[in-house]
Amino acid sequence: MSLSLIIIPTYNEAENISRIVPEILAQDPSFHVLVVDDSSPDGTSAAVRRLMESDDRVHLLERAAKQGLGTAYVAGFKYALANGYDFVFEMDADFSHDPKDLRRLHQMAQQYDLVIGSRYVSGVNVVNWPMRRLILSYSANLYTRIVTGLPVKDATAGFKCYRRAVLQSMNLDAIRSNGYSFQIETNFIAWRNGFRLHEIPIIFVDRRVGVSKMSKHIVYEAAFMVWKLKVRSLFRGR
Repeated sequence: MSLSLIIIPTYNEAENISRIVPEILAQDPSFHVLVVDDSSPDGTSAAVRRLMESDDRVHLLERAAKQGLGTAYVAGFKYALANGYDFVFEMDADFSHDPKDLRRLHQMAQQYDLVIGSRYVSGVNVVNWPMRRLILSYSANLYTRIVTGLPVKDATAGFKCYRRAVLQSMNLDAIRSNGYSFQIETNFIAWRNGFRLHEIPIIFVDRRVGVSKMSKHIVYEAAFMVWKLKVRSLFRGR
């Protein structure tokens, strides 16, 4: 049986993590969860350790300080490769991604190498976002497609499933980006490495509990990353 690892980066997500992990594990017996926690002061790691006592499919990486989303996923990717997982997922802790959609991503990953849970592949499927943030997100994805040529409508999505080979093809130590730019960069690398990308529609619901990690720095980094990738591909003749 192939094994799947759902990676969830956390910072102050104790209430959410206690609820979402059991829902994830209920979807499929091959699903494991890795929480990468950046020393959350609210006791997120302690909540995960309690879950670990009752299910050996729950795993925890504790980091000494808040280091950002991108480095958390890179740490999770390395863990997945070192421990023999065949499919590796990215997912938020706050229920903006529906655990039931994991099975749809997993099923489509039998045919494609990187499957993206997309907010924009069939219209606009976002709930509870203010109009300003929705316009910013949609425009950023249009901008990314125009500049880089990446054939993805939701390049900044954080709900994804990678086949193992995709992560093995990446120089994970060279990835320094965070937030939206991390998602753009990993999608772009997978595409340029010749892997098959596919989007499936999801309904994205803004977080139920906690505070959004969105910042101006994340937006500016993503805008810069798009041109960095464009220039990199030109110099490499791709």
